[in-house]
Amino acid sequence: MDHFAYRHRSLYCEDVPVAELAREYGTPLYLYSEATLIHHLKQIQTAFAEAKPIICYSIKANGNLSIARLMGQHGAGFDVTSGGEYYRAQKAGPADAKIVFAGVGKTDAEIRYALENGVYLFDVESEQELHAIGRVAESMKVVAKVALRVNPDLPPKTHVKTDTSVKGVKFGLDIETVLDVARGVVGHKHVTVAGLHMHLGSPILSAEPYRLGCEKGVKLIAELRKQGHNVTVLNMGGGFGIHYRKQEALPASEFAKVILPAVKETGCQLVLEPGRFIVGNAGILVSSVLFTKETGGKRYVIQDAAMNDLIRPTLYDSFHRIWPVTPKDDVLEKPDDFEAAIPGTLPQDVVGPVCESGDFLAKARNLPTLQRGDLLAVFSAGAYGMAMASNYNARCRAAEVLVTGHTHRLIRRRETYSDLVACEVDCLK
Repeated sequence: MDHFAYRHRSLYCEDVPVAELAREYGTPLYLYSEATLIHHLKQIQTAFAEAKPIICYSIKANGNLSIARLMGQHGAGFDVTSGGEYYRAQKAGPADAKIVFAGVGKTDAEIRYALENGVYLFDVESEQELHAIGRVAESMKVVAKVALRVNPDLPPKTHVKTDTSVKGVKFGLDIETVLDVARGVVGHKHVTVAGLHMHLGSPILSAEPYRLGCEKGVKLIAELRKQGHNVTVLNMGGGFGIHYRKQEALPASEFAKVILPAVKETGCQLVLEPGRFIVGNAGILVSSVLFTKETGGKRYVIQDAAMNDLIRPTLYDSFHRIWPVTPKDDVLEKPDDFEAAIPGTLPQDVVGPVCESGDFLAKARNLPTLQRGDLLAVFSAGAYGMAMASNYNARCRAAEVLVTGHTHRLIRRRETYSDLVACEVDCLK
């Protein structure tokens, strides 16, 4: 469920016309629906309610302070992967929000920063990291609480660049060696192995990988306890898929069906780290058509959003639904199938201004005839859109707006040319 809908041939975000927002804030523009954000968070909270889970919103999906603060206000903690994301989580609050620190390359400074600020749990991804945390904790005369991230070596589940639990990826400890690593810190005075962490990748459209992962996790927790580790946390990460094409994603309740039995069997505190599931369908990217042209037997729509604004199609070959904000009378208001032959449309490449052949948002997409100034909506852009945006080609990053019912507010201003050089030092001046 999201709160982007066409009414009388005009796209609305909740109760505000998207065209009106584009006029006020300009394009490219990221728009977010507060109602959708809260709805998806509550879906997870409700589906897993019997386990009283700790839901840690994944800052990396979309770290805007207003969105993160909204998550905190509705009961979420935070999953972070860097010192900078930890800082964002703290700025968002509330002060007692639980923060889980993941990531394969934590520096000593980041470890210290997290310990100084009451980190709930480190997700540990290598043997050397485990001992580095121990050394920092010892120097501070504190005890670090960690969960060992295990790679359960499951069959491929999603795009190769986002599948994190197959053989040969950089993430986690090998399932064959994790017990040997854990044995090395039995009785350690400054590290306590309190949990098992298992993030399987993203986006995952089946509950089966979680069932298989949980089966392995239950056995590992039993073995860790035999070693003497007081394992009390089972962290199953995130990765739940969303609707990019049609209605392909599962509801949170389907994942709960296979995860909750493992929680009951182990008696552990469940931790989840959703990001995309909450924010993915809560955001769209709005762009303006600049030019159209035909060349080499292909049709192109050149609009003002580029790979620096939304890199997912270039990086992952990902699919985002795209449709005019105000479709003309001779085409469907909103198709059910964006990959089918849609009456009144022609296959067109949607490209941006960046000087790269890889700068595209869609290829051979069935779209109506468009003119300069027409607005396009790129759907399901709330996760890993603005979070991965850059200034490539010295382009200013987009503005972000949060819509609540009939109201809207700017939550990130559009960058200016002066912002592009604000951090640089001109040593030749």
